[in-house]
This record gives sequence, structure tokens and C-alpha cells, in this order.
Amino acid sequence: MATLEDIGVSAALNILTTFIILIAFAILRIQPFNDRVYFPKWYLKGIRSSPTHSGALDRKFVNSDCRSYLRFLNWMPAACMMPERELIEHAGLDSAVYLRIYLMGLKIFVPITFLACTVLAPVNFTNSTLCKAAKNLTSSDIDKLSTSNIPPESERFWAHTVLAYVFTFWTCYVLMKEYEKVAAMRLQFLSAEKRRPDQFTVLVRNVPPDPDESVSELVEHFFLVNHQDHYLTHQLVINANKLAKLVKKKKKMQNWQVYYQNKYERNNSKRPVMKTGFLGLCGKRVDAIDHHTSEIKKLSGKIADERKRVVSDPQSIMPAAFVSFKTRWGAAVCAQTQQTRDPTMWLTEWAPEPRDVYWKNMAIPYVSLRIRRLIIGAAFFFLTLFFMIPIAFVQSLASIEGIEKAAPFLKRLVETKFIKSVIQGFLPGIVLKLFLIFLQMILMIMSKYEGFVSLSSLERRSASRYYIFKLVNVLLGSVINGNAFEQLNSFIKQSANEIPKTVGVAIPIKATFFITYVMVDGWAGIALEILRLQPLIIYHLKNSFLVKTERDREEAMDPGSMGFHTGEPRIQFYFLLGLVYATVTPLLLPFIIVFFVLAYVVFHHQKYESGAAFWPDVHERVIAALVISQLLLMGLLSTKEAAQSTPFLIALPILTIWFHRFCTGRYKSAFVKYPLQEAMTKDTIERAMEPNLNLKDYLQNAYIHPVFKTDDEDGSRENENVLIPTKRQSRRNIP
Repeated sequence: MATLEDIGVSAALNILTTFIILIAFAILRIQPFNDRVYFPKWYLKGIRSSPTHSGALDRKFVNSDCRSYLRFLNWMPAACMMPERELIEHAGLDSAVYLRIYLMGLKIFVPITFLACTVLAPVNFTNSTLCKAAKNLTSSDIDKLSTSNIPPESERFWAHTVLAYVFTFWTCYVLMKEYEKVAAMRLQFLSAEKRRPDQFTVLVRNVPPDPDESVSELVEHFFLVNHQDHYLTHQLVINANKLAKLVKKKKKMQNWQVYYQNKYERNNSKRPVMKTGFLGLCGKRVDAIDHHTSEIKKLSGKIADERKRVVSDPQSIMPAAFVSFKTRWGAAVCAQTQQTRDPTMWLTEWAPEPRDVYWKNMAIPYVSLRIRRLIIGAAFFFLTLFFMIPIAFVQSLASIEGIEKAAPFLKRLVETKFIKSVIQGFLPGIVLKLFLIFLQMILMIMSKYEGFVSLSSLERRSASRYYIFKLVNVLLGSVINGNAFEQLNSFIKQSANEIPKTVGVAIPIKATFFITYVMVDGWAGIALEILRLQPLIIYHLKNSFLVKTERDREEAMDPGSMGFHTGEPRIQFYFLLGLVYATVTPLLLPFIIVFFVLAYVVFHHQKYESGAAFWPDVHERVIAALVISQLLLMGLLSTKEAAQSTPFLIALPILTIWFHRFCTGRYKSAFVKYPLQEAMTKDTIERAMEPNLNLKDYLQNAYIHPVFKTDDEDGSRENENVLIPTKRQSRRNIP
């Protein structure tokens, strides 16, 4: 059982680790050979060139300016002082809104921490319940600061009840203000946003089959009839997954060909050779340039045949299309209304931004999506249920008792004061973190199988499931497993009517584990985010062995994103921990505040890019955390026989859910709908400023599959959208 001294040692080690990581980042980022890793967006935008210059060889790799090392931490105040408007202009609304989550965490938890530590901590500490129960229950000094140290039927629980109301009202107030602010920022951002294809385009799915007309004819005639004043053009959804694999393979071959060609031009005394076997380690030795030229020629033939097959084969045409309109107003009306009497046909939704489309899933038939999601729902249920078993087992080994039992010869070593503090402060959190890294990949694969058609929707679904998993397995699972294993002897020795009391006392004891978890996953984890260790290593490995062309170099330094599906659930989990333990063990709150402060500084430098549409999810998860914290507090006080104060908590979940419904009805529409007034205003301004704009040319190839953009002739043929004469007698007179 960790003591205050152990937590102090662990905190000092984590602070030292975090500081070392930040120092390493500050030094690595000013080295010329790392410039493309830490400033990739500037290179891709063309506003930054390589800092290397002619001269001494070391200057090309190492920064020899001594003065820059004295200013290596200047990025912190400079980043934090960036105005929000400038941040939006530089990195988009998404980055600014993402940062507001951390700022909201500080707004919520700083006042809560002050009240909890000045009121609840003394109320809890000035008791002797755990001292009297020391013979039957394992506890530490930290538990004396929690509700475990208050005897049953105590009048002191009124303090927890009153502050539970205060914490709830304050959290709801901050949530409402932030929801209102972000909704206004979103609407303002949309009104000032430049023209984009997705503003005029709707994704239409589940187009009904028709024996008389093709999918293209059916789509065009449907929208000419029902949206005749606004319909402009459409692009069919084609199953080109096989073609995409061939094109990708050809690009890879072309890169190798350029690499060997450049190598031969630098030294033309000997033509490069290679082996045709696995990874070039075995097989027949051939001329590398001639071999790749031959392979590219073969692939070009296969690509041409596959392209012809895809275009001519009706089975490759999916019952879906990207339909573009003449105005934003027309697109908004179509995307936000039901098209026919049958609500399962002609389903419309806003089209993702072209770069956000996940083309592999566009080929999945709509009718199979429900089956896929049912399968993944069941798989996620069993994953959540049974993943707790290996976590509990490994965490039982990752403890002093577990190590001593598995390796008795290490008993003297692990009992050393410093080693014991390190194990209790780092090992459980590191083990859990490793499990969760594998889980993130599994959840993303599951989301892709479900059939979502945009990268942002994939990330939002994966984030939702990751949060649910952490709630069940990390919070509830850790508490339940901890009680079952650590208090088993007490349960056996006690009578049945004493067991609920023991459970009530034991729940806050897991706060020590979560303190170490916040330090390992939160403090050190956030510092590692800004260090960009993985991109740093991958870039230099690729640059040394794989980069053959300038395009390869750009792909190697791809900035990517922070990963919404992993970053946002982590933030929400800390909201959950803080709200659950605010009235139970206030000592946890300062560690969470340090996390939010550190994250706010770090992510001012490394900005996130996804979409501000995630804010309703943030709001809902904080509300869920509030309700969970209230229910757990009610359960805890009921085991403490606080019959007078416990009933007063019943109104809290009801009020919280009502508040959530109010905010959803008041603000959520700004994140799921596009106001027709805003659309009409932008259309009017655009017509006045650009009266000669040819919108059809702008939208013609916006949603063509990327594989068709490699060949202008095929791409243009695929996108021709002339008026198709109807084959139906009933429609021949329709304009």
C-alpha cells in the first residue's frame, strides 16, 4: 500500500522525468537535422526552407549557435500568449476548440480543488476510523484524507453532500458557458470560411434499384425533379479498392525506379543491381532500373484493364453518389430533410470534406452496415468484459507482493525504499498504459470494419468506445478488482452484515493507484507527445534508408495529427477521475490540475486538427462523469449509513440530466445543422463578389476517387455529367 512518502517520491520522479523530456524537446527542436520533424506544416506549406547551409559539416546537423541554447524554453510563453483569433487563423477552429477542453478543465477543477482541500480534507483527516480498523483493513496515510476515515452515521457527511451540489452547479455553469462560446465560435467560423466542396455537396446513400435506369440516370432524374432549381452535378461512388491497391503498388515501384536512377546518375560507372526475392535478400540478381521499368510497365497494363473494368462493370457502381448543388442553401435543404416517404431510401447527409473521405468504406453496401455494427457491438461488449482479466492479472504481478511471489529472490531488492517507491509509483500505470496502446489499435480496426465513410467519424466512434472501455475497465474494473483481491481476507473474517461497510470504506483506497496513473499517463505521457519521439525516429529511419524522392521526404515528415481517438478520451477520463474523487479523496485533484496545466502549454505548440463537431461529445462525457460521480457518492454514503444526508443527493442526477437536455436543445444544433440563413447569406455575398464563378468546374472532380486523378483522360471521362435522356415514359416531359 503506497504511503504519502511513496507518492511524494513518485511525484518527484515523474516531475523530473517530465522536465527532462521537455528539456530534450527544447534542444532537439533547434537542431537543423530535426527541423522537418518539428516544423513539418511550415515545409508542406512552403513557408519554411531547410535551415542547413554551406559550411562546416556539423552546422548542417548540429546548431552551433550558443545563444539559441539560452533561449531554448522561449517557445512556452510565446505559445501560451498566442491570441485565440490568431490560433484559429493559423491552425483552424479545431485546434482552438481542442485547447479549450484543457482550459475548461482548469476552470472546473481549480475552484473545486481549493474547496475540497480546504473543507473536505480537514473533515476527513480529523477522524480516527482507519486507525481503529487497522487490524481488519489495509490502509495508508492517504486514505486518512478520504471518506474512508469518517465513521458511519457521522454528521460530517453533510459537508460532502453540500459540496457535491456546489461542485455540480459549478461544473454545469462552466459547461454551459463553454458550450455557448464554442457554438458561437463555430457559427462565426463557418460564416467566414472560404469556399469548400463539401459546403455544396451531399452524400446520397441507399439509392433504390431500378430496372429501367442506371444508378447515374436515376440519381440525376431524382434530383432534377425534386431539387430542380438547385441541382448541379453528381459523382457516383465506385468500388475501386482493387484498383487503388494496384496504383499504390505502382507508385512504390516508381519511387524505387527514381531512387536507382538517381544512384546511377551519381555514379555511372556501374549500374545498380538487386535481388528479386523477399526484401531483396534472396532471389535472382537483376539490373535494378530495368527490373523496375519492366514491373511498372506490367502494372500499368493491369491498372488500365482494371480501370476499364471498374468503369464498365455495373457491379462496381455503388447505390450512392456525391450530389453537388448550385448553392449552399440548396445543399443544406437536401442534407437536412427527408427525401421520400420511405425513410430508408435516398438517405442524405452532409458529404465529408474530400480529404476526409475514407474511400475504402465507400464500397460497402449500405444494407450491410447495420449487420456490421451489430457484430462489432457484440465484439466490443466481450472485449470490454474479458479485457479486464489480463489487466487484473498483470497488475497483480506489477506490485510488491506480486513480484515477491513470482520471484522470491528479488524480495530484498524490491523492499529497498527507493525501489519500492519506483515500483508502486510507476509499474502499475506503465502496465496499464501498455495494454491501452494495443487497445487503441484494436478499436480503430473495429471502427473501420463498421463502415464509417470519413476519417473524422472513424476517430469519433473509436474515441467513444475508448472512453467507455476506460470507464468500465480502468475506473470500475480497478476499484472492483482492488476490493476483491486486497480485501478478500477481511471479507472472509467478517460477518455478512459487515461486508457492505468494508466495501464502502475500500472504494476510496484506489485513489493511490489513480494518482500514480495520472502521473505516468498524464504528466510523462503529455511530455512525450510534444517530444514526438515516434515521428522523430521514423523520419530519420526513412530518411536514411527509404527516402528516394522529394515526395518520399514529404511523406516521411507528415505531421499527422494527435489522434483524436486517443487524446480526447484521455482528457475525458481525467474529468471523470476528478469529479468522482473530488468529494471522496481530494488529494487526487492537484495531480489532475498539473496535467491540465502541462497539457495546455504543450498542445499550444503541437496543435490538433480534426473538427469542432466533437464538442457535443465532450459535453456529454463530462455530464456522464458528473452523473457517475453522483451515483458513486450515493452508493458510498449508503454504505456509511448516512441516512440523513444521502437522500438529498437523489435530486443531483435528475438536475444534471435536465441540464444536459437543456444544453443539447439550446446549442447542439449548431454542430449538426447548417442554418439556412447563414447559407443564404454566404451564397448572396459570393454571387456579388464572384458573378462569373463557374461552380460546376470547381465541383466537377472534387469527389472523384483518388485513383482516377492519376490519369486526366480517364478522370475526365468518368466525371462527364451531361443531361441523360430518360428511358421512362412517365418522365420524358420533365425538364
